[in-house]
Amino acid sequence: MDAPDVSKIQVQDSGEGGSGITAAPSVEKIQQLLKTKDDTSRFVGLALLKSVLDNSPELQSDTGVIISLWDSISPKFLDRLLRTGSQSGSEQNHSKDMLDLAVAVIHTFAILLPDEARRDEKLLGRIPRLTNAVLQSSKETTPVIIETLLTLITVPEGARIFAQLEVDDWAPLIEIAPEQSHVLTIFIWAWERGTTGLEDEQARAAMRAKIDHGIQSFVSSFIGTDATSLLEFISHVLRNLDESLIPRNPKWLGSVARLIRNLTTSRPTAASRSAYTNCAGALLLIYPESTPQLLFLDEQDSSKPFSYLFINLILVDLRATLPSLLEKLNDPEYPRISQRLTSALDILTAFIGQLIAWMEALDNPNPGATSTITWLKMPPDLVLKLSSSIAETLSLTMEYLRDRWDASVAGAQGLHPEARTANAHTDFGSRKTLAWDTKDESAATDAFILSAIRAIALWVRDDDGDALRKQGAGLMDMFMELYQGSSLAPSQPNGLDYRLPILAALEGILRTSKGIQAFNSHNGWNILSADMLRILEESSAPGLLQEADVIRGTRIALVLQIVAESEGIPPEDWMGVVTALAAYDVPMVDEGVNDAALFDFQADVLQLAKTLLTNANPGMRKRYVHSATAIRGIAEQLRGRVEADSDTARELEDVISALDA
Repeated sequence: MDAPDVSKIQVQDSGEGGSGITAAPSVEKIQQLLKTKDDTSRFVGLALLKSVLDNSPELQSDTGVIISLWDSISPKFLDRLLRTGSQSGSEQNHSKDMLDLAVAVIHTFAILLPDEARRDEKLLGRIPRLTNAVLQSSKETTPVIIETLLTLITVPEGARIFAQLEVDDWAPLIEIAPEQSHVLTIFIWAWERGTTGLEDEQARAAMRAKIDHGIQSFVSSFIGTDATSLLEFISHVLRNLDESLIPRNPKWLGSVARLIRNLTTSRPTAASRSAYTNCAGALLLIYPESTPQLLFLDEQDSSKPFSYLFINLILVDLRATLPSLLEKLNDPEYPRISQRLTSALDILTAFIGQLIAWMEALDNPNPGATSTITWLKMPPDLVLKLSSSIAETLSLTMEYLRDRWDASVAGAQGLHPEARTANAHTDFGSRKTLAWDTKDESAATDAFILSAIRAIALWVRDDDGDALRKQGAGLMDMFMELYQGSSLAPSQPNGLDYRLPILAALEGILRTSKGIQAFNSHNGWNILSADMLRILEESSAPGLLQEADVIRGTRIALVLQIVAESEGIPPEDWMGVVTALAAYDVPMVDEGVNDAALFDFQADVLQLAKTLLTNANPGMRKRYVHSATAIRGIAEQLRGRVEADSDTARELEDVISALDA
């Protein structure tokens, strides 16, 4: 395309008198001034250019002229203006005017240039100088710099340039972040989108260290404020940053925990509650070893420990929000509400784990071990109140899961999957529909559902009360469908893995007759045993098995063992486990799998087969006599590989003795 002829373009301004029209400098004249070697003429040209563009809407829309004008500006001259205006204590009378003008021109072209031209180094290369200019800029110019940087980092290369700056270069922006909240958005874009091309470990380690130092600087900058925006920022970064770039054992963890505690106890607003909830949930997920003690630490003599107050606030929020959550699934605010509740459930799950460990430490004290008992100090009456409140909240959560699953999948409890043919959401707009499920995603891809099941599972597994276990049995159809769908999770963009939480929940639910009945009604044995036998088969081939699979296989064997022991004589189709195990080819230990974990899994499957054979009637045992012999041989083979005095060895001895009887 030919370059536009800008020499004929004239810009008219309105005068205050006379005819009302006076001739303004032509674009050609402005370009001549910009292209001279004289800095004064260049400065005059920039000033005229800014005035002309601000007052000429028709010129702003002429892409060709905009590009031509931008090409006339010297990037080195812009840098000199930025550098001169950024010098502290400058004696030059017009230094701040230089800075203001340079920033205004760059900002204007960052907005007016087409996307292709915006990716050019001539524009993006001004990012370092703009960042450095923030501290010396006027109150009016600072927001313009931030808006310009926000515009430039939306370009992938711009985000990369900003991310590659040193921590000291980020310091001016970090310092003003408490007053300029958009600074946090700049860092979110840069850290998440400007770090994607880091291929070698050394580059990732360097970026990880910079992000670590950057967050530490943010924490220092927000001291003395309520830090609401900072906590939301940290939560967002930790949840969305590439895993290899998340700081490891950061020194700022304790400071952030104190900010959360201070905000919790200072009459927080709705935004503050969301901020401390999301941040606490993210920290507990990413730093599960160190965060609980920092977050739930109680003072010895406190009548109302912080952990009691904090968890009560979390429970109140859940109970207040869940009853009306279903009707908000298609509201624009649902993702924000769902994220807060997901974080609340993650906090609750972490606290339940600490509470269980605390109670176990009270029952079985171990003086030589560092225990929760040393820092989680709560009077027994408060423990009882909190336990009752947790149970009430989890019951309400299960009611919501039942309603959500019915609305999303079943339509009514027990409706067969083949009858679920209608798609309630179409491409014709976001209108009211008969279904209550979200138009954007299914229930199975909602992280809230996963966090809810985690919290429920931990409580019903370790709490001896039957009420919640029986209520959990009413979710068995949802558990089984989510379990089956999770095997496809790695191949789906938003796939979540529900299998381990569901297995933990079943360990408690199957302690009740109602749980066993629901498990059998929804084909639970076939679903779980198929997964277990697949893991067993893959353990025979080197390189196929992951340690997470072995852990899941062990949990499956435990769940099926509970069912087998409670049911008496096994149905014929359950004996497929015996047949498959008899054909098992015992492998050498896979290099990628912990050998003790694999031996435990194999021993647990042998125990399950032993239980099935022992409980079988005489006729069934006679039909499976050859399989029993093969299984005994496998147990003998494994016993020779494990330590003689280990629990696994004793378990294998039990299998051999039972099959010899």
